[in-house]
Amino acid sequence: MSADERISLWLAQLRAAGRTVLLTRLVIALTGAIALVVPAVQPWDQLDIVPYVGVPLLLLAVVVPDSFAGLTFMLVIALGWLMRAPATVSWSLVLTAAALVILHLASAFAAQLPSYARVHRSALQRWWLPAATAVVLTGLIAGIAALIHHANLSGSLAVTSAAIALTAATIWLTAGQKLNRD
Repeated sequence: MSADERISLWLAQLRAAGRTVLLTRLVIALTGAIALVVPAVQPWDQLDIVPYVGVPLLLLAVVVPDSFAGLTFMLVIALGWLMRAPATVSWSLVLTAAALVILHLASAFAAQLPSYARVHRSALQRWWLPAATAVVLTGLIAGIAALIHHANLSGSLAVTSAAIALTAATIWLTAGQKLNRD
């Protein structure tokens, strides 16, 4: 299949796509843009390669959400932050983390559907509560981490691990998952 045939096929699928699919991909694009812009406007010097690698990965994640582009994009943003950012918890870090959480959830939802799928809005109801829970818990855990960061508590690794496990369990349960699959 030639490049122009692929583009024509992709445009036909885009015309056939429903609102939910387009909305999900718009969410991927917006949260990815937030995750790119917030670190770029910080006073510390960001790695110059992050936008050059991040923008194509974000575009690929929007077009093909079931590829490794979304995961690679999140890793590039996180590694760029970890390599140059100060070690303190800030609002920009919380905003970037929340954007990456929403990007992850939107990519997981979009990856389940072909681009031409028609999805009723009620299918999104299963995703709203876990997404909201994940975003709220991201901010809460960041705030708690900021409070105990300089407290010199013994066992702070255990506290952090317990917070991550509790967050995962809470999101799992709000998503309506069950432990047995009978």
